[in-house]
Amino acid sequence: MMELLPLVILIVGIVVLRGHNLKIKQLEARVQELQNALAGKIPAADAGESIPAAYAAKQPLQDEPKVAIADAPNTGDPALVARETADMAEEEAAPSAAQASAQAKESLESTIGARWAVWVGGIALALGGIFMVKYSIESGLLSPGVRLALAALFGLALIAAGEVVRRRAAPVLNNAFRNAMIPGVLTAAGVVGLFGSTYAAHAIYEFIGPTTAFILLALISLATLGLSLLHGQALAGLGLLASMVTPALIASTAPRPSVLFGYLVLTWLATLLASRLRRWLIAPSLANGLLSFWPLLYIAFSPVVDLAPVTLSMLAMIGGTIFLWPGHYPISEAANKDTATALPGDMPKQVSAGTEWIAFLARQPLGMTLTAAIGALAVSLCLINYSLRHGYPIVDATFMFAAIVAAVAAFGAGRLHAAWATILSALVAVVGTSGVLTNWIAGTEPTATDGTASLQNTVLCEVLGLGALFVLIGAFFLRRFAKAEKPYAALWSLVMAATPLAIATVSFVNFGNWTLDWLHGLYGVGLALVLIALAEWQHRRDGEALNLPTNILAAGSFAAAAFALHTLAHHAIATILLPAVGIAYLLAGRLRNWPVLPWTMVAALVIAMGRIAWQPTIVDPSELGTTPVFNMLLAGYGIPAGLAVLAAFITRHSPSLRLRNALQALACFLVLLTIAILVRHATNGGVLNDAAPTLGEQSIYTLLAIGASATLMALDLSAASPVFRYGAMALGAISVFMILTLHLIGLNPFMTGESTGHIPFFNLLLLAYLLPAAAYGGLALFARSRRPPPYVAMLAVAAAVMAFAWATLSVRRFWQGEYIPFWNGFIQGELYSYSVVWLLIGIALLGLGARFEARSLRIASAVLVFIAIVKAFLIDMANLEGFLRALSFIGLGAVLIGIGLFYQKILTARKATG
Repeated sequence: MMELLPLVILIVGIVVLRGHNLKIKQLEARVQELQNALAGKIPAADAGESIPAAYAAKQPLQDEPKVAIADAPNTGDPALVARETADMAEEEAAPSAAQASAQAKESLESTIGARWAVWVGGIALALGGIFMVKYSIESGLLSPGVRLALAALFGLALIAAGEVVRRRAAPVLNNAFRNAMIPGVLTAAGVVGLFGSTYAAHAIYEFIGPTTAFILLALISLATLGLSLLHGQALAGLGLLASMVTPALIASTAPRPSVLFGYLVLTWLATLLASRLRRWLIAPSLANGLLSFWPLLYIAFSPVVDLAPVTLSMLAMIGGTIFLWPGHYPISEAANKDTATALPGDMPKQVSAGTEWIAFLARQPLGMTLTAAIGALAVSLCLINYSLRHGYPIVDATFMFAAIVAAVAAFGAGRLHAAWATILSALVAVVGTSGVLTNWIAGTEPTATDGTASLQNTVLCEVLGLGALFVLIGAFFLRRFAKAEKPYAALWSLVMAATPLAIATVSFVNFGNWTLDWLHGLYGVGLALVLIALAEWQHRRDGEALNLPTNILAAGSFAAAAFALHTLAHHAIATILLPAVGIAYLLAGRLRNWPVLPWTMVAALVIAMGRIAWQPTIVDPSELGTTPVFNMLLAGYGIPAGLAVLAAFITRHSPSLRLRNALQALACFLVLLTIAILVRHATNGGVLNDAAPTLGEQSIYTLLAIGASATLMALDLSAASPVFRYGAMALGAISVFMILTLHLIGLNPFMTGESTGHIPFFNLLLLAYLLPAAAYGGLALFARSRRPPPYVAMLAVAAAVMAFAWATLSVRRFWQGEYIPFWNGFIQGELYSYSVVWLLIGIALLGLGARFEARSLRIASAVLVFIAIVKAFLIDMANLEGFLRALSFIGLGAVLIGIGLFYQKILTARKATG
């Protein structure tokens, strides 16, 4: 140690002498300036005139002016002298700027010599102190006490040297090398020496006890934080790190959490105050991270855990971040003021290239504010996890969790630069309460003997109260910032509506009575009323119908009302009342022109359809009954459908085309669904199941689709709407697809052998084929000249095909009886009857085509006649005998000749008129 002491003294002496030399040069320059003034090279103050300040500042001390003012013609005009002086100052400003730019660009030589040498020198000084102690131990030169005393004196000497350099050399150091931090490096090396000697006195030699060591280490750390006000943010980081490490270095058999976290909070508070004075951003971010890391270590490694000090430390961190630093300053503003009031020894605004990205990140919202929010929220989740795993009182843990989350939410509401705190607090609130309710409640059964029911109610009130706090905090934010920060106000409106609703939903799923739950129901009702009241308040303050926070709050109110309805109602009542709630909000839209209010009806109908899909019988199947039409299906499906029709009628003049289309589409769908489900119930003996429909049931569905298509077409003609227009055409196309796949193939009694009924004409064939044929014919006639020709032709051909199928199957039933499957074979009279009927139908289609000038019907007639011709030559010739064969061909020939004469007459008439 004694061998290295001269080297240390030499280094300190060089630094001190350099400061004195710079001071001497400054004095010499001042003397030269005065001599020049006396010699007349610079005009002295005369007759009340003064030297311009800009000239005195810009003129190099060692150079002569390019043009002496005294050499100018003495006109006696003071204004001329002042103007010439100003011009000369401007001429000298350009070289000065060029010199400054040249100094800003450091060479590799200056970087290594002026910066790295200082940093490495500081490390060397610290290592020198360690090596001195090591050498004295190995050589046995000095006793342990003397060694520790000398190490402490060495550290104090380095700190004193740093202060001397700061005071004497710092005012005249070139700004380009200020971040070499010679005073800060010397001070940091001295701090390391003091810290190491104190710790060795306790941990190695046991000269001092843990309490004394803790106090000394804490004082050294806090003193380092104080010195950082003079030497910059880097020294603050070192002092903070030493302060936070101190409790880990001092072992204790009975640690006291209150003392530990009290010390950590005081250290954090000292760092925050220093950062607030100097506008530091990196040091407080590091402080937030370290203070948040200690609770995790404490909970993970302590045999007995007290969570109260942990919670208070996190609340203190959030409170300090709200009120002290950054306080009400946005991060960007703080960054701009980073060195606005810096002391001479502070860190410069410009940093080296290696640390630019760190400074940039620290100046963003991901710096101070986010480290505080993430740290506190992570600790809050850790509290819940520890309670669930190790049996810590769940009521206490839930309360502490709610307090931390609410504090972070308040941080987000009180500071505009803390949007991430708002989002994260809402997410953690939902996740944390979900963990409590799903992981703890799922494994407990409430009983009156062990008090579990009371415990559950307490936890339930705590989690629901946390949701209510978000509403209160959001109202506070809207009151302060809604007008100035509309996007952020929209975010808070969403958070204050979605967070309590999500927490209540999770609570109801785990706790709730699904038949009738007054607690959750009243909570939902209260939330709905509060949110709609806040929406009205926000609307009156802003006055805009398109105000986003107002509409979000109104939508949240409807969601809360829907939640309350599910908790207070059961089965059919909830399904029926949901559209009623939607109608209430829709009618409220007449009082307040908020765009979201009519859309709540759309949401109500969608939710109601979701409930119907979840339970198609509306009530328990055993409670449904078998009475056709007049049962709970009529109410469960019919009332929502009726309210949907009413909503579509109310909004028929709405300026929103999408709203009108949505409500019209929902109304049409629900009406058709109601009729279809009643038909299904009636045709299946009062039972709703997933069995395949019969031909009779399917025929009713087809007729409903055709009728709905006609109804929508009529509505479109009276009140033009794309929903009515395209919906009508879609239903027509769907019905045609059903007859092709089901009526003619899948459910055809010729294929299935199903009974066609006992009555000759009024039977299944009438319902399944003739009525649809007539319906298609009427729909085609109605759509003619109102819909595209291909669509009208499709309907006409469908009518012809169904009529052909009815006639053909009726012929077979006449000859075969009630059952007409294909495996029964054919009779000669039956084969002849087919030809006659087909030809008659062809003639009828030809006449209708001529009457209505429908080319599609004439083509269908030609196709049918062609089928009859093919049948006559391929089937009748082979299977008919005698008189029937001759009669078949005679009739075919007569019909063909008649058709030819008919076409000749039509063509002749067309040429005559043409």
